[in-house]
Amino acid sequence: MCKNITDERLHLAVRSSVSHFLQMMLTHSTGQLSSSGQVTFPQDCDESRNYPSAKEVLKANNKSELITFMDKYWLSNKNDNEGLWEHEWNKHGTCMSTLEPGCLPPSSKKGADAALYFQRAVDLFKASDTYSFLAEAGIRPDSRKQFSLEEITQAIKAKHGATPALDCRNGRLSQIYYYFHLQGSAIDGTFLPVEPLKPGSCPKTNISYPPKNGAVTPTSTVTSARPSQTTPTSDVSRATIAVRTSDGTTTGCLLSTGRWSTQTCAKMNIITVDNGFTLTSSRGDCAIVSGEFTCGNSANPPSVFTATALNGENLLAFDGSTAFTANSIPRGSTQVTLSTGSDGVNDLTLVINGV
Repeated sequence: MCKNITDERLHLAVRSSVSHFLQMMLTHSTGQLSSSGQVTFPQDCDESRNYPSAKEVLKANNKSELITFMDKYWLSNKNDNEGLWEHEWNKHGTCMSTLEPGCLPPSSKKGADAALYFQRAVDLFKASDTYSFLAEAGIRPDSRKQFSLEEITQAIKAKHGATPALDCRNGRLSQIYYYFHLQGSAIDGTFLPVEPLKPGSCPKTNISYPPKNGAVTPTSTVTSARPSQTTPTSDVSRATIAVRTSDGTTTGCLLSTGRWSTQTCAKMNIITVDNGFTLTSSRGDCAIVSGEFTCGNSANPPSVFTATALNGENLLAFDGSTAFTANSIPRGSTQVTLSTGSDGVNDLTLVINGV
């Protein structure tokens, strides 16, 4: 069916009549654009349209400029942006009835359905400028302030046209969901902002909206809003890396494998290189491999890290961000893998302690 049915009684009933869509944005990951798909949705509807390369599909359909934009804003925490885009298309895009091949113009090239899906997702992202919405209401990232749910949602609603759903993690704003009702086809129809189909997880008060990358809100005018990122100090050549959870508790440290544990901390060698430094343990060089922190044979080449000075401490940073995450907290002899970004269960920072 190439015509979208917008009857509220039917929009959750069958695939061809789904008309509600969700735009989700992450406020503390490396990028901001996540996915655009139905709120209540079938999944993986047409394996025959699972294209092997999202980038090649975009190039073939004269949308190469989208690749640059998506590589900047639609990011994977596993360093595989294209794989993420393909996953979103395969899982969600193939279930959009108005993008089925029979609904496209006869002269459409192969993959035009996926290219249109990516285009509309990007268009919605650009139109939902959360930072500007909040800044215009005087709400800016500030590690020392807290805001109410009403303040944040009303500031966004004033610009977006409908109330978003906000998710928080440990009291910190982490995800913003924009809901839309689609009038017409996904190809050229209109996405109308609507109220959320379910509420987010944020509390009514005391919501934190801190700067990204662990930066501190300056108390006076400075030449750059970014914290200094250098080697820890000129005289530190060995260090342990402690792990701090989002509530400020220091729990364990990194082992020689690069995993997090409460066992004996590894002593890392710090080697200054251009634009930062490398870390080496008794297992070998350390690196971020497929988004995960590791030391040993697989860390080839070693990653270049920097140190962000914050409250008299040096926080380990990778690619400009001090955000690390894990899906559990180690106990006893347990070892936990750390990933970059903030998409795991536990948000973490890594503190460099010279030895």
